[in-house]
Amino acid sequence: MRFPMDPETIAVAGLAHYRDRMANSASEPAFRLVGLRKHFPGPLGLGRHEVLHGIDLSLERGRMLGLVGPNGSGKSTLLRILAGIERASAGELRVLGGSPERADVRRRLGFLPEVSPFPEELSARSALDLLGSLQGLSRADRRERVPAMLARVGLADVGRRTLGRFSKGMLRRFGLAQAFLHEPELILLDEPTAGLDAVGVGVLQELRGEALARGAAVVVSSHIFSDVFDPADELCVLIEGRVAAAGEPERLVADGSRVRLELENAGPEAVERIERAAAEAGAKVVSRGPGAGALLELYRRLGDAS
Repeated sequence: MRFPMDPETIAVAGLAHYRDRMANSASEPAFRLVGLRKHFPGPLGLGRHEVLHGIDLSLERGRMLGLVGPNGSGKSTLLRILAGIERASAGELRVLGGSPERADVRRRLGFLPEVSPFPEELSARSALDLLGSLQGLSRADRRERVPAMLARVGLADVGRRTLGRFSKGMLRRFGLAQAFLHEPELILLDEPTAGLDAVGVGVLQELRGEALARGAAVVVSSHIFSDVFDPADELCVLIEGRVAAAGEPERLVADGSRVRLELENAGPEAVERIERAAAEAGAKVVSRGPGAGALLELYRRLGDAS
């Protein structure tokens, strides 16, 4: 079955068109890479610099992949290839059933690059409206979704301010807004928490969870392991442009002797009893501290009290 993707058709069909297409292609992975390679010309055009070395990787819909590795390991390059911004040098690449270089495939992608490339002279509202139109949203959809998404990421009060006057954190929030605005089927997030405060991270978690719940696939790239370990269904470790390991996060990091335990509704007395029980069993508590969401919960409590 073919799905016409010209702007007129998209304007009429709206987001229902994308939901129908997602349902009809549910058996197709969000992406599949086989032997993917990427090189750039060397200094002065001499030789070449290999960035990705034969990447084999795939992701099913409705799942999240955490892409981790040290700086310079090829994470951003891989995301840019999936987004259709860079072209692979060799190998097979299939994204949402086609090539990411096709306009109809790119309209079904959401991409947050590490560096914000958005037009500084436009207001947040105008820029988001423009990006929404490029993603195939009708004028009626944009009229409803743009202000709602700006409010969602905490930018409603500065919607008429130009992006050139935004702080780094505000630009990251705007980046999240444009990446999720059109309900894409595959969302690619490159270092999304960089520059975000605890509230912004909370918004990211909510948007990401909603996308996964509706069947979209999400790829989050980070050199900070904690950014992706908990929420990811699968983990891919890139080192020097090669897949060093891939699989379930718990399986990859388990060494048989260490385990991380996070508790809810545990007061000081309960924690002390648990530590004593651990010591009696021959285990040692290496560290303890507030849970990962503690700062966000503090903000929420203080906001409710004010």
